[in-house]
Amino acid sequence: MRFRSPAYTVFSILNYTFIGILSICCVLPLIHIFAVSLSSKAAATANIVNFWPVGFTLDAYMQTLGNDKFLQALMIGIERTVLGTAISMTIVVMAAYSLSKSNDRFKGRNMYSWFFIFMMLFNGGLIPTYLVVSNTGLYDTIWALVIPNAVNVWNIILMLNFFRNLPAELEEAALIDGAGHLRTVFSIYIWVSMPAIATLSLFTMVIHWNSWFDGIIYLTSSDKYPLSSFLQTIVVQDNFAQTGVDPEKLEQISNRTVKASQIFIGALPILIVYPFLQKYFVKGIVIGSVKG
Repeated sequence: MRFRSPAYTVFSILNYTFIGILSICCVLPLIHIFAVSLSSKAAATANIVNFWPVGFTLDAYMQTLGNDKFLQALMIGIERTVLGTAISMTIVVMAAYSLSKSNDRFKGRNMYSWFFIFMMLFNGGLIPTYLVVSNTGLYDTIWALVIPNAVNVWNIILMLNFFRNLPAELEEAALIDGAGHLRTVFSIYIWVSMPAIATLSLFTMVIHWNSWFDGIIYLTSSDKYPLSSFLQTIVVQDNFAQTGVDPEKLEQISNRTVKASQIFIGALPILIVYPFLQKYFVKGIVIGSVKG
């Protein structure tokens, strides 16, 4: 009866209205960028494009997809995201599985737990991290973008709480059948924890895909930049020379349309991946909310 009361009805209307307005505010900028990327040079320069292309043309996309620098940055961004997500989630799952055990089964568990919490609250800072990356041979390599951010303590805590809520009989049955801890994790825990793993993987992918600052400070050449760092140099720093577009082509297209097309293409990979993880995301979004 509580869900049929007038108060609950009013709350539902206000809630859905607020969520709808918030969703529109998130989508409209992307629609505007897409409209600018499909508009003519005159319309984009005159700033008369809103949410529908003016003077429809695909010239900006033809230039972007034919730009070797952009495609190279796109592939580096994908490589960084795939490597970073795979390594980070492997560490998260293994650490969470170990820390989810009681102290009598895992001696020193509390010490390791406090060590991870200390890591989450305090870090060495930019300069010490830069020195570590330089002195360990990671500088100017793809690993400089992956290894320093491989351990996400917050994800470990969420995954730990999820593992604690799983039935203990699962692990007991696996150990009785002769499975070790590694076999138990990769054959049982991962599959029953897919909602949590998919959700945290999505968050990790977004972090790696959108991270631009570390690419600029750890890589010496713009030819090695991932897509986020590449876009930062041409959009924020307004360094149009980095786009790789033939200067003669600028007579037919606008730098605004080229930038818009590159930004829109840069947002597509995450938008494409999300629908495949959505069925897990709805379940996994509450991970760690119940303390076991």
